[in-house]
Amino acid sequence: MNQLDMQGRHAVITGGAAGLGLAIAQRMIASGAHVTLWDRDPAALGSACKGLGPNAAGVQVDVASHASVVKALAQTRTPVHALVNSAGITGPNTTLWNYPVADWEQVMQVNVNGTFLCCRELVPLMKEQGWGRVVNIASVAGKDGNPNASAYSTSKAAVIGLTKSLGKELAQSGVRVNCVTPAAVKTAIFDQMTPAHIEFMLSKIPMGRFGQPEEVAAMVTWLCTDECSFSTGAVFDLSGGRSTY
Repeated sequence: MNQLDMQGRHAVITGGAAGLGLAIAQRMIASGAHVTLWDRDPAALGSACKGLGPNAAGVQVDVASHASVVKALAQTRTPVHALVNSAGITGPNTTLWNYPVADWEQVMQVNVNGTFLCCRELVPLMKEQGWGRVVNIASVAGKDGNPNASAYSTSKAAVIGLTKSLGKELAQSGVRVNCVTPAAVKTAIFDQMTPAHIEFMLSKIPMGRFGQPEEVAAMVTWLCTDECSFSTGAVFDLSGGRSTY
């Protein structure tokens, strides 16, 4: 494992109790950081924090609720040096014309509004201290558009657009804003997908395998270090060669 320096830094990781968020927390702690996991599942939070050790804390939050995000921030230690927006859901796999309206709205609430709300509340703290890092977890689906995943693809395209806009707004502030676009990474989020959709995603990856959570965690952690100094509003590919633009 290459050494990444996050000594003395504190990161908030949404969706941090499982999947990519938990892998990112592990890598950041190994790099010297303290982390606060924001997650809506109290049992998973307790288990994750116990496994991560004394450098981890947990706060229950629904990122789709502005009031909940504000409350979570009040319960979170400061300063906050980095924010990783990892909370997300896939929604069902079906054609757009059959897509349930309630499911579409839920995907947008969590994936888009949740990212917006967390950025809205934490970015001012970073601006005030003159240093910060925001990393949004988008997806290759937001670049290419996956069939039978219109809500997820649309939401992740929105996250890319939000990243580019916010990065430009903060370009002279000392706060860097970037996103990563993984192809399929085998985590518990696969439980929300049909086997046919999983096979479709694998077929699109030239490397012929799914990504590993640790691979995403390494890039995200680097994006939260001092060494990431001249990239902002950028999209970093993690797709095994599927999408490289």
